[in-house]
Amino acid sequence: MASYSFTSIAIHALISIPLLLNLSCLFHNLNLAAAAKHGSSKVHASHHHHHHRGNHNHPDPAAASDVSNPRLHLAFLAFQAWKRVIYSDPYNFTSNWVGPSVCSYKGVFCTPALEDPKIQVVAGIDLNKGNIAGFLPEEFGLLSDLALIHLNSNRFCGILPQSMANLTLLYELDLSNNRFVGPFPTVVLSLPTLKYLDLRYNEFEGPLSPQLFKKKLDAIFVNNNRFTNVLPATLGGSSASVLVFANNNFGGCLPPSIVSFADTLEELLLINTNLSGCLPQEVGFLYKLRVLDVSNNKLVGPIPYSVAGLSHLEQLNLAHNSMTGIVPDGVCCLPNLANFTFSYNYFCEEEGICQNLTSKGIAFDDRQNCLPEKPYQRSQKECNATLEHPVDCFEHPCDSGFGGGAAAFAPTIAAVPAATPRSSPFSTTAPSYT
Repeated sequence: MASYSFTSIAIHALISIPLLLNLSCLFHNLNLAAAAKHGSSKVHASHHHHHHRGNHNHPDPAAASDVSNPRLHLAFLAFQAWKRVIYSDPYNFTSNWVGPSVCSYKGVFCTPALEDPKIQVVAGIDLNKGNIAGFLPEEFGLLSDLALIHLNSNRFCGILPQSMANLTLLYELDLSNNRFVGPFPTVVLSLPTLKYLDLRYNEFEGPLSPQLFKKKLDAIFVNNNRFTNVLPATLGGSSASVLVFANNNFGGCLPPSIVSFADTLEELLLINTNLSGCLPQEVGFLYKLRVLDVSNNKLVGPIPYSVAGLSHLEQLNLAHNSMTGIVPDGVCCLPNLANFTFSYNYFCEEEGICQNLTSKGIAFDDRQNCLPEKPYQRSQKECNATLEHPVDCFEHPCDSGFGGGAAAFAPTIAAVPAATPRSSPFSTTAPSYT
């Protein structure tokens, strides 16, 4: 029996190789790209997919408090305004946020400025697992030199301030495991260097902005919110390797434009998103895909034959849908397949090696289908009621609810890993995504 576990392969590659070894190095890389893009020798910015972590020392607090540094003074104003709207800090993360020496504040990291290495600026905030309650004030936008924000696992609430649009150097934004509310925070779409966006486990609601999929992001985590409406018909333009939409109420079909992620996408998780209709053949064109999980939805029709071309696929979960037809031998023979779960559907035949996946060392779960030779299957009456009304996915690819808006939200919350904090750029311990 399969025990499906989410292994964040692409993100592990992004962060388990030591991440952000040094914010100064990141700033240097940011410099190079902006110079190439804008022809400017004064302010530079760039994207480097793999960061490196290493030793980093805080600057001398005396230097940090130098009144001749207006950027640290603005940071001081921002932190003091933020501290005033922090109502609970049980682990005393902000207890030393006193005085102008902001580079000595706990959770605050400084590096040399992009255009002048003699000037120190606030480049990172890491308050992960602080359990801090409060909100982000409008003065947050004064921290315009920030490259990363890690606020995972706190009790921050409210909406994101529009002043965050001033954070034009921001590369990573992790707001997961908080209590932020409101519509999708479009202010994040204005951040030109953002590559990692983690909004999971909050209370955001309404539709996802189509512009989200036009940004050159490496990873998009929006699972476990209250997003609704169908996924945008046009998903092109993004370069993401990981898309996690699970446990929202999108409804409708997975649009064929998902194929626009073919050159980058390695993990696609759409667990419990109220998807309906057939899986498009275009899913099988995502040739780099390693994890595909569309379980706990309302999908119908057969497994697309194109899935047999996903030679890198390691985990495939189709459980708890209403899919029918044959479990094809081509899928079961995929060279890297390690876990194949297709329980609680209406499949009526397992082709070839699919009948004995144990012989290939593949963990599987085929319970509660219509497989006559297997135990723990549906009743004949239950199978006939569905199999007597086959779905033609070529003529009606989006039957069973497309375009009609989201149906009632499924009460069952499928298992998706809790948001593990992005690690501090100065830690040497690789984060765990389990």
